[in-house]
Amino acid sequence: MASLSEKIGYGFGDMASSMFWKVFSYYLPFFYANVFGLSLIDTGLLLLVTRIWDAVSDPMMGAVADRTKTRWGKYRPYLLWVAAPFSICGILLFTTPDWGYAAKLVWAYVTYIMMMTVYTGINVPYGAMLGVMTEDSQEKTVFSSFRMFFAYGGSFISLFAWDPLCTLFRNTFGMSLQSSWQFAMIVIAACCFILFLLCFKLTREQLTTECTASLGKDLKALVTNKPWWLLNGASLCFNLFNTVRGATVAFFFADIIGGEQHIVIFAISMLFYSGLFLGVGEVANMVGVALAVGITKKIGKKATFILVDLSLIVMSVIFFLCSPESNAGLVMMLLLQIVISVLTGIMSPLVWSMYADVSDYSELKYRSASTGLIFSSASMAQKFGGAIGGAAVMWLLHGFGYVERPEGAQSLDIAQPDSAITCLWMLMTFIPAGVALISMIIVWLYPLNTRRMEEIVAELKKQRKQPVADPGDSNVEPV
Repeated sequence: MASLSEKIGYGFGDMASSMFWKVFSYYLPFFYANVFGLSLIDTGLLLLVTRIWDAVSDPMMGAVADRTKTRWGKYRPYLLWVAAPFSICGILLFTTPDWGYAAKLVWAYVTYIMMMTVYTGINVPYGAMLGVMTEDSQEKTVFSSFRMFFAYGGSFISLFAWDPLCTLFRNTFGMSLQSSWQFAMIVIAACCFILFLLCFKLTREQLTTECTASLGKDLKALVTNKPWWLLNGASLCFNLFNTVRGATVAFFFADIIGGEQHIVIFAISMLFYSGLFLGVGEVANMVGVALAVGITKKIGKKATFILVDLSLIVMSVIFFLCSPESNAGLVMMLLLQIVISVLTGIMSPLVWSMYADVSDYSELKYRSASTGLIFSSASMAQKFGGAIGGAAVMWLLHGFGYVERPEGAQSLDIAQPDSAITCLWMLMTFIPAGVALISMIIVWLYPLNTRRMEEIVAELKKQRKQPVADPGDSNVEPV
C-alpha cells in the first residue's frame, strides 16, 4: 500500500501540467485571436497543426520512456530532466514580439511546437508511472484520483488567478495588454517548476517491468488491441467535449455575458467573469474526483462512464435555456457549470485508470509491458481532442461572422453579429452534447468490465512469476 505522501507527490505532477494545460485550452485561442493578433483562420490552423504533431509525438515518447533505464526508474527521471524546459517554453508561448504579421506567425508556430514537445516529454512518462507504482487495479484508481484532484486544484489556481494577474500587471504596473499576459505566465511557470521537482522527490517506481518485445511488435500489439481502440475513441470525445466548451468560454463571456456583469447569490454581489466560471468548475471537478473511487467501486468503471456521458448530454441542453439577461439565468449557468464539472471530474481519473487496465490486458495477452506506449495514447487522445476542438471553435466562429479585435488593441469590447452569438451558444451547448452522445455509444462496446478485469489481474500475477516467453505467444484468448 502506497503512502499518503507518495500519492500527494504523484498529484503534484499533474497539478503542474494542468496549470499550463488549462490555460492553453481555455485562454490560448483567445490570446492568439485577440491579444497576439492572429486571424481566426490562422489561429485555427495553428492549433490543429501543432497539436496533431504533439499527439503524433506521444507514442514516440512512450516508446522511448519504456526503454529508459536509470537508477531512478524508467519514467520518473523525466520529471527532473524536463521541468525547466517546460516552464521556459510556457513563458515564450505567451510572449508577443513586436514584429510583422508573418514573423509573428512563425514565432507562434515555433514556440507552440516547442511547448507541446516538452509537454509530451514530461507528461507521457509521468502518466506511465501509474502503471508501475502499484499492481492493484483499485489502488490505481486511488492514485489516479489523487492525480486528478491535484490537477483540478492547480487548474483552479491558474484559471481563477489568470484575469486578476493580467489586470494587476496591466493596471498596477502599467504594462501593455500583451506584456501583462506574458508576466502572468511567468508566475504560473515558476509554480509548475517547483511542483515537478516535488513530484520527483516524493514518488517511487515500485514495479520493474521489462519491455522485451521490439518496437515493431509493441506497435503491432497496440493496433490489434480492441479495448485500446475503443478507449481512445471515448477519451478523444471526452477531451473534445472539454476543449470545445473550454475554448469557447473566454469568447462567450467577452461577447455574451460582458465584462461588467454581476451575479447575486444570497444577497452577495460579485463580478461574473470567465475566471470565476472556470475556477468554480475546477473546484467542482475536485469534488467529482473525490466521488470517482466510491462510484466506480460500486457500479464499475464502464457503467460510470456511460452514466456520466448521459448526464453531460442533459446538462448541456439545459444550459441552452438559460438567459444571460437575468440574475436567475446567470445563477443557473453557474449551477450547471458546477454539475457538469463534477461529472467531468468523475470521468478524468476514470479514464486514466481504464488505460491502466488496458495496459494490464496488453501485458497479459502479449507478455510484454509497453506501459509508456499505451499511456502515451491517452495523452495522444487528449491532444487530438484539443487539436480538433480548438481548431473547430476558431473556424466555426469565423464561418459565422465573428468580428476579430484589431491587432494591438488594448480593449476587448466589440459588438458581434447575431450569427456569431448563435454560434457561441451552440459551442457551449448542443455541440458538446453531441460529442458526449458519441462517447457513450463507444463505451457501450468497451469489453473490460469489472469481472473481466478481476480475471486479468489474477492471471497477470501468475504470469509475472513465470519466465518471459516470446512476445508473440499467448495462451490468453482476446477479449
